[in-house]
Amino acid sequence: MSHCRGAADEPALAAQDRAGGHPGIHGGGHVSRGPTVGGRVGGAADLPAASQVAILCTFFAVVFALYLAPLTISSPCLMEKKDLGPKPSLIGHRGAPMLAPEHTLMSFRKALEQKLYGLQADVTISLDGVPFLMHDATLRRTTNVEEQFPELARRPASMLNWTVLQRLNAGQWFLKTDPFWTASSLSPSDHREVQNQSICSLAELLELAKGNATLLLNLRDPPREHPYRGSFLNITLEALLRSGFPQHQVMWLPNRQRPFVRKVAPGFQQTSGSKEAAASLRRGHIQRLNLRYTQVSRQELRDYASWNLSVNLYTVNAPWLFSLLWCAGVPSVTSDNAHTLSQVPSPLWIMPPDEYCLMWVTADLISFILITGIFVLQKWRLGGIRSYNPEQIMLSAAVRRTSRDVSIMKEKLIFSEISDGMEVSDELSVCSDNSYDTYANSATTSVDPRGIGSRAKTITDRSGR
Repeated sequence: MSHCRGAADEPALAAQDRAGGHPGIHGGGHVSRGPTVGGRVGGAADLPAASQVAILCTFFAVVFALYLAPLTISSPCLMEKKDLGPKPSLIGHRGAPMLAPEHTLMSFRKALEQKLYGLQADVTISLDGVPFLMHDATLRRTTNVEEQFPELARRPASMLNWTVLQRLNAGQWFLKTDPFWTASSLSPSDHREVQNQSICSLAELLELAKGNATLLLNLRDPPREHPYRGSFLNITLEALLRSGFPQHQVMWLPNRQRPFVRKVAPGFQQTSGSKEAAASLRRGHIQRLNLRYTQVSRQELRDYASWNLSVNLYTVNAPWLFSLLWCAGVPSVTSDNAHTLSQVPSPLWIMPPDEYCLMWVTADLISFILITGIFVLQKWRLGGIRSYNPEQIMLSAAVRRTSRDVSIMKEKLIFSEISDGMEVSDELSVCSDNSYDTYANSATTSVDPRGIGSRAKTITDRSGR
């Protein structure tokens, strides 16, 4: 009796079945589940109307702002191709430092092989008065001075005689440190040549570049105690004039003693490294500016151009940045990567304004259609779910009881009346659908053979068993 409902419970079940009910719908321990389902279904719709309107307005405000954002984008490359200016001239920064050690003859030669417009170099002077090329104050980074002369490693490069400087190797560091991750791409012959590079003098550079490229020279003053500190500029200027290098191919960057330089070398392109008003620069007879690419705007480039001032920007290595400056109308750039930029035939990206607007309008329309479609779909889905209340959901589950289950409950009710007062066998305690035949047979053999068994058989036949 512990495995199924008792006989007293079966009339109640039958009564519930006749009433079309189901346990747990109007009473019992399952009543609380109905509201829970309804709460989950209608939770999104139970928000106050004001909150729903606020959320909707916020969403559409963000979408509208995103739609208008492209109108605020301003790029130099949004232009007609016919308005694109000439390709910026390229100046090799310390030669071609990605292909060879900087400030070496090999580096400058590699740059000239790329047909560059110019070469940039930093000039200082040795203790015995020889101008040479070096960017750093010491020799530690770009030479083997720590191996060759450890006691001189921290001494300023300009405080050593030229004979000492010539004994240092200026190429092995390039293979060891691989500053631009390009050493592995060197050919065997270039690899051997790199290992034999030495410090380059200004005279050697002038001889190599004469008639082949413009020189952008930046002078780096020696320490105060240097014997040639006061005459460094004059010595460098004299070396330039004595070499016969064309004056119009020299971009003179030092700002001091400009009147004197203009007097002895009137053909030099006077170049300023400081950003000033165009009118002030013209009064100082400045023809060019050499600025970092982040220091000048597109409008300032136009203003300088209107005053016939050419602007060179450094250090531009990425093709996308080179393309952007090309669209902006920059006349020239200084680059470590000139060998790559020289192969760029046109800006990587350029688009007429009309095509740009058409592209964004099309994208906005497509996104608007998608958003509207999603809203309609969600409203349809939520509307279908809200059409059911909790009691309907529970009743639907009750209706799905099979006719077989209903028949079994009816038969159990009939046999409980027939067997009233009799001892129920152990088989009667089995409540599963599959054991009901055994239950019926046991009940038939246990009653009076004067007709009760045949009555049970008749009932069984009527129920379809």
